[in-house]
Order: sequence, then C-alpha cells, then structure tokens
Amino acid sequence: MYLEHYGLTEPPFSITPDPRFVFLSERHRDALAHLLFGITQGGGGGFVQLTGEVGTGKTTLCRLLLEQVPENARVALVLNPRVTPVELLESICEELHIDLDGRRGSTKALVDALNVYLLDAYAQGLRVVLVIDEAQNLSVEALEQVRLLTNLETPTQKLLQIVLLAQPELRRMLAREDLRQLAQRITARFHLTPLDASETGDYLRHRYRVAGGTRFPFDGSALKRIHAHSGGVPRLINVIAERSLLAGYAHDVAMLDARWVDRAAAEVLPASKPRMRWTWMFALPAGAVLAAAAFAFAGGWWTRAPVRADAVAKPTPAPARPVRVAAMAPADTTMRLDAETFAAALRDAPLRQGATGVMVEWIARRLRPAYLPASTAPAVFDTTMQDAVRRFQHDAGLVADGVVGPATLMALAARDDAPQRLGSLDTTSAQGVK
Repeated sequence: MYLEHYGLTEPPFSITPDPRFVFLSERHRDALAHLLFGITQGGGGGFVQLTGEVGTGKTTLCRLLLEQVPENARVALVLNPRVTPVELLESICEELHIDLDGRRGSTKALVDALNVYLLDAYAQGLRVVLVIDEAQNLSVEALEQVRLLTNLETPTQKLLQIVLLAQPELRRMLAREDLRQLAQRITARFHLTPLDASETGDYLRHRYRVAGGTRFPFDGSALKRIHAHSGGVPRLINVIAERSLLAGYAHDVAMLDARWVDRAAAEVLPASKPRMRWTWMFALPAGAVLAAAAFAFAGGWWTRAPVRADAVAKPTPAPARPVRVAAMAPADTTMRLDAETFAAALRDAPLRQGATGVMVEWIARRLRPAYLPASTAPAVFDTTMQDAVRRFQHDAGLVADGVVGPATLMALAARDDAPQRLGSLDTTSAQGVK
C-alpha cells in the first residue's frame, strides 16, 4: 500500500523477529555474546540468564542464537513454559527427539530417558543446551524441576546447559528464599535495556535501508518523538513508525515531522489517563467542581480517544459558539472563575482560533510565565498561545495538539505553579468569547 509511495520493497517496521532486519546495538551484541558463551563454553555448568523488558529484542536474539549454533550442539527450545513440571520434561524430550513411548506422565521415566540421551551425547562429544523463552512464566515447581536437571552430570562436567530468556519478573522470582538454590547456579547474567535516542535513529535508518528505502522519511523532530513515545523499546518503535508511514501515505506526505508521530502514537499506544493533580478542586467553587465531575463521568474527557490518521489534516474552522462568561472587574489583577463560567467553558470547548474574552485571559494567565511571555495587551487565542498550549499539553501528558478542550482546561485548572493566585470575578455582567 505505502511501499511504492516511499520507494520500499517490503515493510521496514514489521514486529516479526526477522533476522535480516536485526540491528545490534552495543548492548545487544553483549547479550548475544552471553548466549553464545552459554552454548559454546557452558558457563561453568550453571545457568545463563538474559532478561529484558517486553519488546527489547530477547526473542530476536534467540533466533540469531539458533542460527549460530555450532555443529556439535543440540538445542531444545521451549517457547511455552506455562506448563506443569511433567509437561515441561515432555517438551524437552520432544525437542531432543527422545522416544516417549510409555514414558509420558512419569517424572522418573522422563528424567531417566533424558539422562541416557545426555550421556550418549557426551560420549559423542556433543553439547546439549536447553533454551527456555518467556521463563518468567515458569511456575515455582517447574523452576525447581529445571534446577534438578543440572544435577545430570559426569564427575567432571554438567551434561545440560540451560539458558533462560525472561522479562524482569524472573529476577524478582529468583530473589525468593525457596529459589535461592537456583539463583546461586546462575553464572552469567545480562539485562537488556532499551535503545537510547541516538540508537533509535540508527535503528530506524537501518531497517529502512534493509527494506529498500533510499530517502529516509523522518526528520529530527520525528525521531525525538518516536524515542519519547516508545522509550527506546524496539517493538514500540516499529509500531509507531509503521503507523506514521501509513498516515504519511494517506495524506501524500513525503517527510514526516513530530506532529505526525504524535498522532500515530496516540492511535496505536495504549491510552493512559492524563497526569492530573486534583488540588485544583480546592481552588474552585463547589459548583464548578460538581459541573466538572459530571462532565468527566459522562465520558467527556476522562478517556483520551485515539487520534485517527485522517484527523491530522486541519479541520475547517466552525463558526464560533458563544460561551457565557463573567466579566472581569477592571481593577482586579487576579482571576477566579465562577462555577457557571467554568462549566460553560467545559461544555462549549474547544476554544476557537481568534477567541478573546475572560476565558482566554484566564488561560493566558495560567500559561504565564512558563509557557507564554508576560504581556499587558488583551489576550487572543492566536498561534503564539496555541504553541504555548502545545508545550503545556506535552508536559501534562496530554495529546499535544494545541486544542483547548475539556482535558486541557482541567489540566490548566490543576496548575499549582501559575504566577497569579486565583482571585474573584465580578459576576454582575456577562461577556461572550469573541
């Protein structure tokens, strides 16, 4: 679909662990070296443990490892460890092509058959390696069974080398008192961390080149946002980059900037609640709090909806809707919104370009001085204020689209570092947003 648009021969950001697209950062090379050490040298007869967060590339490294298995090695790969100890033994024997006729369901029979196989392999000069992926899913009983397998040995050498690939939960499991015997047998440990900002850019360029691309479609701002949204996790990098390319294709855009990445990330990443602080409630009248709460539980702002790619294009401005607000007393230098004003602003959001009035003045004061320069001129919701809103939204964990909707109004009200104290408004007259 979008391949021709970008001059690609195949999708560059698929999440399948294709070894052709592997980008080995320094930490990935170190991790692979640990795994190869476990197969070729044995790790002194202990366990080799590789942990890492979800999506950091453990399974991809496992595939690379299997491609580099020496000829004198036999590998049993267990991909689904959420089994009973007996089922785990059966899976290991099946991987090693051990005849299980009459042995299924018997721990002793399975261990005896495995021991015979290992002794025969040792006599032939072969190494036998057990690799367990997603090892954090092993039960305590299954982990203990795995430990017991290391007791299969000759007077001078262990017969089975075990490699555990797992999420960080495994490290917490092995800190348990009843698993200390297994923890003490881990002779090589490595924790795989996400990519840094520079490596994220290198990773994207590498995969794009492998897919046949010649003109890299992400500018510097897009790369920064991809790293910020993904945290440097390769799988999330792929998901965000893929969705950004689709959006660029749909809108016939060749070079993608941060704006496209933000919208793609908002669509494909799990929605999260805005990082809101509720101290603002004590600064608002009870009526405003109740109005805000009613609006929230009605579903108006609590859950951030995904942003579709077709929403990236600028919408046609709609006619401004009047918002009933109270007039500010000319001599008052502080501002406090009454319940009716704040509730009306929530109900009639978002704010329109070119708007003026009390709500715009209040927004400007909440943005100063951290996001908007001080000024004595009447506030106008123009491009300068919209840019300030975007920066504020980014810091508040909202979608940085510059749209002053209910969630942004709530976040502005929650600010406890605004330069002015919320004061009072003269509610004797009304002034619409112009």
